[in-house]
Amino acid sequence: MAGLQVRSIGIIGGGAWGLTLANLLTDNGFQVVVWDRNGERIKKLRILRRDDRRLPGIRLNNEIDFTNDLNLLKDKDLHILAVKSEAVPDVVKMLKGINVKVIISTIKGFVGDGVNLVSSYLKETLPKSEVIVLSGPSIALEVCNKKPTSVVVAGDNEDTLIEIQRVFSNGYFRVYRQDDVIGVEMCGALKNVLAIASGICDGLGLGENSKGALLTRGLYEMMRFGMSFGAKRETFFGLAGIGDIITTSFSKNSRNRYVGEMLGKGETIQEILSKMVMVAEGVRTAFIVRDEADRMGIDMPITKAVCEVIEGKVSPYDAIEKLMRRELKREFYV
Repeated sequence: MAGLQVRSIGIIGGGAWGLTLANLLTDNGFQVVVWDRNGERIKKLRILRRDDRRLPGIRLNNEIDFTNDLNLLKDKDLHILAVKSEAVPDVVKMLKGINVKVIISTIKGFVGDGVNLVSSYLKETLPKSEVIVLSGPSIALEVCNKKPTSVVVAGDNEDTLIEIQRVFSNGYFRVYRQDDVIGVEMCGALKNVLAIASGICDGLGLGENSKGALLTRGLYEMMRFGMSFGAKRETFFGLAGIGDIITTSFSKNSRNRYVGEMLGKGETIQEILSKMVMVAEGVRTAFIVRDEADRMGIDMPITKAVCEVIEGKVSPYDAIEKLMRRELKREFYV
C-alpha cells in the first residue's frame, strides 16, 4: 500500500508485548489505543498505568488509551496484533468490522493445530488488509527500559515497510526490513522450542559446551524445517533467526527458557504452567512442529526430545543422553 501515512494506531492485545509497543509508539508521538477483551483489566490499566505482573516497575505513558470496545479501533491507520496464537481465530472474526488497512502480526506461533502461519491466516480472512510481520530479539521489559533493541519487519510492499520503520524506530529501537515473510514468521515460532531446550540445559546445570552445541544444531534443525515451507536460508542467520534464538535462550525474562529450566529441575509441565501469568508459545508449537516434521519426513531430534520431556516420557537427563547417542552423521545433512 504505497502512500501509507501513520498517525493513529490500534493495538489488539493488552499483554506484555502489546503494552510495550503502546509505550514505544506513544513515546514516538502517535495516538495509540490498546484493546483487550478483559474489561476489569482495562479499568486497572486506565487507573494504575501499570501491570507489575507482566512489566514490573514500568509506568505506562499517560497518553495511551485503553478500551475493551473494539469499535474504538475502527479506521485506525495501522493495527498491531499482539494476542496469543490460540486467540487469533476469535479475535480476527471481530476485526472484520473495523476496516483494517494495514495489520502487523507480532505473534510467534501458529494458528490452529497445524503449521498455519498467522500472516497466511490474516491474508485469507482479511483479504482487503495489507499484512506485515514483526519479529526479532525483543524482550518486552528491556524495550520498556529503553535498552537498545533491533527487530525486523517483513512484507510485500517496500513503501509500507519503510513507513513502518519510520513509525517504530527511535534512539533505542531500530527496525530493519525484508521480504521473507515466511522465514521471519517461521523463525519466531520455531525459536521458542529451542528456547525450551536451552532452559532444560540450564535446569540440569550443564555447561556452555552443551548450550553452544544445542543452539547450533537447533538452528540447523529450524532452518531445514522452515526452508521446506519456502523460507529463505539467510533469514535464519538474521535478527528473526539467530538473533532471537540467542536472546530467548539466555534471557532470564524469557518465558520459554523458564519453562525449560523448570522442566530440567524436575517440575512437571502442569506445575510450571499453573504458576505462569504469560503464555509460553513454545509448548504448543513443539508438538505442532514434531507432528508436521514426522509427516514430511524431516529429522528434528531436538524438537522430539523437548516433546518427550514435556510429556514426561523421558527425564531431561535421559533426553540429553539419547541425543548424544544418536547415529553419527555428517555435520550438514538433509
